[in-house]
This record gives sequence, structure tokens and C-alpha cells, in this order.
Amino acid sequence: MKRIVNILAIFTAAVAFTACEDVIDVEVPKGKTYTVVDAWITDAPGRQEIRLTQTVPYTSTQPAPVVSDAIITLTDLTNGQTYPFTFANGVYSHDPGAGKSIGTLNHAYKLRVELKTDVFEAIDTIKRVPEIDSITLEFKKKEDAQSGKEGYYARFFGRDLAGATDYYWIRSYRNDFSHRVRDVFAIDGAFNENTADSVAFIIPISEGITDGQRPYQLNETVIVRLASVTKKSHTFLTHVQSMLDNGGLFAKILENVETNLQNTNPASQNRVLGWFGASGVKIKSKLVR
Repeated sequence: MKRIVNILAIFTAAVAFTACEDVIDVEVPKGKTYTVVDAWITDAPGRQEIRLTQTVPYTSTQPAPVVSDAIITLTDLTNGQTYPFTFANGVYSHDPGAGKSIGTLNHAYKLRVELKTDVFEAIDTIKRVPEIDSITLEFKKKEDAQSGKEGYYARFFGRDLAGATDYYWIRSYRNDFSHRVRDVFAIDGAFNENTADSVAFIIPISEGITDGQRPYQLNETVIVRLASVTKKSHTFLTHVQSMLDNGGLFAKILENVETNLQNTNPASQNRVLGWFGASGVKIKSKLVR
């Protein structure tokens, strides 16, 4: 999740259903500035990155300032190994070397972020994740597509692992990992707990990797990333998604999303926003041709 919106002020305006409009300038207080932690490690080999930024006023169009003076360490609580993250080019990173990974299945990890006189910590665990069996493509003319958009509609096939409640984050990309298409969140093979253990992912999830307003085209690559998450991380992600998708006549009031990063000094009033998560990941791709 690259952007977390901090609602610093909420105001209500009365709207008159007339043909006339009055322009009203409303001054929104800037509010307090917070550090936002975007930290998600996986069991994928290679470099892992963590980003720290500061919040900006709700109406600002400027990019979030980068925090470059923190001290960040990651500790594998299962085997006791510690990984320092160093700052360069806007991110904190640790690279264990080619083909090596700092993330291990079923290991618990603690993130420690030192910000001046405050220390924030959070813990998460890498859970099991199933394989992606295959990706299929179906070409639809605009008159056959529900969205009215012509192109290739992708679907992935996979099966939830049996014997426990598992939480998943499915993200699709177009051509490379810098072009995200959609995010879908699942519990076992469906959307709810205790309903679909060990079944194939249901159609709304497996077909959710396509953006109906812009289906895939010839010579594009469909990339699917299936990640395991803990229950707390699943709750965080779905809350963020609901805030990003919030809108319309019956939209809910926007609210800050919970963080799992806690100040180690209970007497301090300082806090941060964001989340530390850990995932096992499986990736599969398919060229449209």
C-alpha cells in the first residue's frame, strides 16, 4: 500500500438542490504531521525495502516528504537473526545476496523503527501460501463484455490449503511490477471465514485480476502475485481498500486506518501511521498472444 490518507479535519457542507452554485472557500487546518511506515517483507529472494514518509495536509498536491534519519532493524524472532536496513535513494533496504531470502515460512519477525527519541515496534508472521496452478485468457468483444470493453479477460487457478483458516492478498500487474492492476483479498477460497476451506478460489476472486475498464491486450503480460497474510494484516488491508473505494451518496465518513506499530515508551504521546506486514508469496505470469 503506497498511500495512507490521514484525515486531519472533517467538515460538512450543506448542498442545495438548485440550478445555482455558490463557491465557498473553506480553510482546512493543517493538523499534526505523522511519520508513515510502509513496511512489508516477504520470503522472496533478494532485496527488501521499507519506506518512511511524512503526512501532508489533506488538500496538498505535493509529494509526501521522505524520512531519512530513522534507524530500522528487522529481527527474526524464530532464529534470532537481525537484519539492518540502510537508507539510500529514498528507501531503507537490506539485500541478503543473490538467491537468498531473509523471509522464512512460519517465522515471526519484529520491526524496530527508531525515530529520534521514540522507538516503535511491530510483529508479524510469514504464513503458508498455495501455488498458482495456471492463468487462462478469454477474449471478449465489447458487446460480450459486461464492462463494454474489448480485450482479454484473465483468470487464475489455485486452491486454498486445507486444515486451517488462511488469509490471502492477490495483486495483479500489467507487464511489470510497477503497473498494478487490481487487489483482491480472500479468506480461504472465498471472502468469509469458515465457508471454503481447501476449495479452488471462487470466480469473483480468480477473475478479479482483470480491470474490466481496461482488459489486457495482445503482447501484454499478466502477472499474478498471491501472498499470504495474517488475520490482522488482512483486516488492515481490507480497511485501507474500503477507505480508498469509499464514495457515492452513501459513503462512510473517512477515518484513520489502525497501525500495528506501537511506541515502546508508554508515557510518550507520539505515534506513527502505517503497517508492518510479512508474507509468503507465489508469482505466475502469462503473455497475451
